Amino acid sequence: MTKYASWIASLMLIFMVGIAFFSLRGDSAIMDEVSHLPAGYSYVTQLDMRINPEHPPLIKDLAGGAVLLWSKITGAKINFPSNIPAWQSMINGQWDFGFDLMYKEGNPADQMLFFGRLPMLAIMLLLGIYVFKWTRELAGPAAALLATFLYSFSPTFIAHGRFVTTDVGAAAAVFIASYYFVRWLKNPSAKNLIAAGLVFGIAQLAKFSVFLLVILFAIIALLWVYLKTREDKKFWHNLYKYLGGTILLYAIGYIVIVWPVYLFHVADYPIARQIQDTEYNLATFGMRPIANLIIWMAGIPYLRALAQYGLGLAMVLQRAVGGNTAYFLGEISNTGSKIYFPVVYFLKETLTLHVLTIIALFYGLWQFGKNKIYRRYNFNKFLEQNIAQITMLGFLAIYWYSSLRSILNIGVRHLMPTIPLVFVMTSQQIALWLEGNTEETKTKLKQNLKYGFVAALIIWQAISVVSVYPSFLAYFNESIGGPANGYKYVTDSNLDWGQDLRRLTAWVNDNKIDKLYLDFFGGVLPQYYLNGKFMPWWGERNPQDIQKQGGWLAVSASFLQGGRGKFAPGFYDKNGYYNWLNAYEPTAVIGYSIFVYHIPAQFDFTP
Repeated sequence: MTKYASWIASLMLIFMVGIAFFSLRGDSAIMDEVSHLPAGYSYVTQLDMRINPEHPPLIKDLAGGAVLLWSKITGAKINFPSNIPAWQSMINGQWDFGFDLMYKEGNPADQMLFFGRLPMLAIMLLLGIYVFKWTRELAGPAAALLATFLYSFSPTFIAHGRFVTTDVGAAAAVFIASYYFVRWLKNPSAKNLIAAGLVFGIAQLAKFSVFLLVILFAIIALLWVYLKTREDKKFWHNLYKYLGGTILLYAIGYIVIVWPVYLFHVADYPIARQIQDTEYNLATFGMRPIANLIIWMAGIPYLRALAQYGLGLAMVLQRAVGGNTAYFLGEISNTGSKIYFPVVYFLKETLTLHVLTIIALFYGLWQFGKNKIYRRYNFNKFLEQNIAQITMLGFLAIYWYSSLRSILNIGVRHLMPTIPLVFVMTSQQIALWLEGNTEETKTKLKQNLKYGFVAALIIWQAISVVSVYPSFLAYFNESIGGPANGYKYVTDSNLDWGQDLRRLTAWVNDNKIDKLYLDFFGGVLPQYYLNGKFMPWWGERNPQDIQKQGGWLAVSASFLQGGRGKFAPGFYDKNGYYNWLNAYEPTAVIGYSIFVYHIPAQFDFTP
């Protein structure tokens, strides 16, 4: 096992990247890509971060940089819309700017999208390498292979690892930064501290939710101070060494990485415009002293880079408080639900993972009691020996707590920074459970049954995930009957982000349909693919407009369920506008996300 573990893991990760690559070629731009990719292209070509400041630049830079590199190599011309209002006068006109750059300037949008997505596959691969690496160091090759399998056959990571979004980048940032932080704690050399600081800084450029590592690392450092002081009684020395080292780690990250990167991104951003944009974006920010400090910093040449970083962080906090309108379990609400993330996590992750997680939890708790780890001396020793796992559990606790308190219900993708940690810890306990000991494995049969059970779960997951190809975004596990029923429970980025318009176009062409009405949710203008074959439809339009003469109607699942769901108490808006479609069965469902209806003509025989 040890000899071939790296090769087996490599094959699984290659399979993951391959299946993601071949499936992304059929995906049209999802909603967030029409913001992120054009924003990244504007950063690397204009050195100006006026577009989409609420996300750090790293992931967008990689996508925009790939597009720029491709255009330079091939000579492809990309027209930058510098004269449109979305760039000239609008504050963060990310959507107008994005749609214009991609689809209204005569630019090769499909090629831009393809090359912009390639760095995302590299990030997904890098995270997989570290999942294998860290798990092998903590628990051996068997656990490492199981963790790598869970990652490589994760429908969530395959789905989102293909898109120009920050979610997989955030997961990689949290995981890899935590790895180097723990490595420094265990071996507090200057080299390890510098490496941890640099990786921490890069991590902060992936997504603002990664800022939670600042809290986590401080807590873990204090715990480590306590554990080390019990051994050598040198409290002040340990406080200086580990908590002081953690603060230095932050300083390295922000001074050496974050500050210079943001300086690059505001280099040609006019100061007056940055101040104006900052004032507008923070006009409703509740903590006015912080908002005023950021606005003041925006006018100081050497501080404006940090002001831009602070602006993005403040905007994320502001959005988390503001919430979003979402369809969930038949209801529509803008105030969120406390059970949203637990339910979505259960439905969107594989049943194999859930079964293994439950086994791992019970086995871990049983070992905790059996070995009397709860006793003070044993517990302290346990904490020190398992500081990596304690760090993972700490992040899980902090992140889940903040997610459950937030009213921003944006999909299982929001939980992605926590999922690789679950893979690692679950795999470690399952490996221990399989190994057992002399008393637990009195018969070879019992041992073989455990191995057979885990093997069956692995095969089940592989079949379950591969069978949904290429519609990984729409994956739902078998507890609700699979992806065909997912739209009944939740929509948006869990199911329908606009990824299937190219597939709808192919279906329209294959069925020789001349015209269809379309109510589409996504990051592409329908005419880019359908040309003159579509007519716009909207939810509140009178159904008789199509019922009188008959015709084809295609509706994105997010809009369809938004027009059929019931309002949660206290939420008021127009609803029920798609209830009339309950009388019809869809002729086709494209990629589980676009419902196509044939509406027969209704003849009026009134004389």
